[in-house]
Amino acid sequence: MNNTIGMMKSKAKPLLNKYFSGESIDYREMIAIIIPLFVDQAFLVLMSFLNTAMISSAGAAAVSAVSMVDSLNIFLVNVFIAVATGGTVIVAQYKGSGNMGMVSKTATQAITAVTLFSVLISSLVIIFHTPTLNILFGKAEADVFHNARIYLIGSCISYPFIAIFQAVSGSLRGVGETKPCLKLSLIMNVTNTILNVLFITIFHMGVEGLVMSIILARVIGMAASMIYIIKYNETIHFRIKEALKIDISILKKVMFIGLPFAAEQLFFNGGKLLTQTFIVQLGTMAMTAYAISNSFALLFQIGPNALSIASVTVVGQCIGQRNTTDARKFTKSLIGFSSILFVIAAVIVVPLYPLLIKMFSPPEEIVGTIFMMTLIVAIAQPFLWSLSFIMPSALRAAGDSNFTSVASLLSMWLLRVVLGYILGITLEFGIIGVWAAMVIEWAVRGLIFTGRFKGEKWYSHKLV
Repeated sequence: MNNTIGMMKSKAKPLLNKYFSGESIDYREMIAIIIPLFVDQAFLVLMSFLNTAMISSAGAAAVSAVSMVDSLNIFLVNVFIAVATGGTVIVAQYKGSGNMGMVSKTATQAITAVTLFSVLISSLVIIFHTPTLNILFGKAEADVFHNARIYLIGSCISYPFIAIFQAVSGSLRGVGETKPCLKLSLIMNVTNTILNVLFITIFHMGVEGLVMSIILARVIGMAASMIYIIKYNETIHFRIKEALKIDISILKKVMFIGLPFAAEQLFFNGGKLLTQTFIVQLGTMAMTAYAISNSFALLFQIGPNALSIASVTVVGQCIGQRNTTDARKFTKSLIGFSSILFVIAAVIVVPLYPLLIKMFSPPEEIVGTIFMMTLIVAIAQPFLWSLSFIMPSALRAAGDSNFTSVASLLSMWLLRVVLGYILGITLEFGIIGVWAAMVIEWAVRGLIFTGRFKGEKWYSHKLV
């Protein structure tokens, strides 16, 4: 057994050196960054998968309501993550340049900025939750709308907690400390799942139980993350007194990356929300099929999502050292590895579909539709997803945030929204048409970002 493992290591080492080692980072450091992110993403997606399955026990109306509001949640939480990503990029570049003093200051300011954003947004959404739901989901059935109202208000209460958690995690990823990110994520997500089992499966509290578990889990996650960076972390040196002081010069750099990305997330996920309004018109069954199909798509994306997050740290540190050769090499390697992971995931998940679908207890008439949608992404993702999502993460890590944001917005609104409406509603292909438009949008995005990557403008921004 030991001999077999030794032989595998000896064969793998040349490949690892060839594709994942350079002057900036070697493959051991790369693996140390990627593996905790992979485990983190696996837990996030699997727990989301289980949570969707658990809420399915409360009926199609509950699944539809949670799916609808989760689109809005993703829309808003991604704004916090976008600002946190601005911190991650600047922290990574300062780490690459060896300026640890600025690493600490940048991380602290990023956490402050994200906290302020989250409190503002959560307050506004709570105040205007009724008109917001009426605009987005006014055509939904009454029981779906009632559940959506409860879930939205509860989610808004939890925004500041998840925002602080994401800001801390983003700063830690910037310096390559992904192990504590993994541990903190496990604390929050395992707590969330245990509470879901308690409130939804055992006490049958439905959407109210889901809300309670989300708020409590995010409070615990935020508390754990703050305790860690105040008491135990020796890289960021977070001090509450320093966080209360606004440093405009640092915030400008963070916002140079964060604000275009935040605007992109607002309009990109706004497009997804608008797409949801098409699906509402198609009825509760279509909404349920869409929600469950998204859960399957996320299963495929576990590994590639981890690589997309890792690319920000890796490319950011390469650019901090002014090593564009390594930045190009590692971006290509991560994209290639992502495609391999998609194929492996498809080989595992597709044959298990008959077993996995039973977890959701969907109405029999939509089981075939969900399988068709799952098969579409299983085939398309290895070729299209990585260029569409890992590539812009790498470009953004080099400071090319304006281009990536504009390109993403145009492709989203012209293809996923407009084409989705034409295929799904006008041409009456229904939910399959909306789903196909998403895949077409991946292809166009990938072509745009590949063209940018071949040039030199994407790494010409000097941030640190």
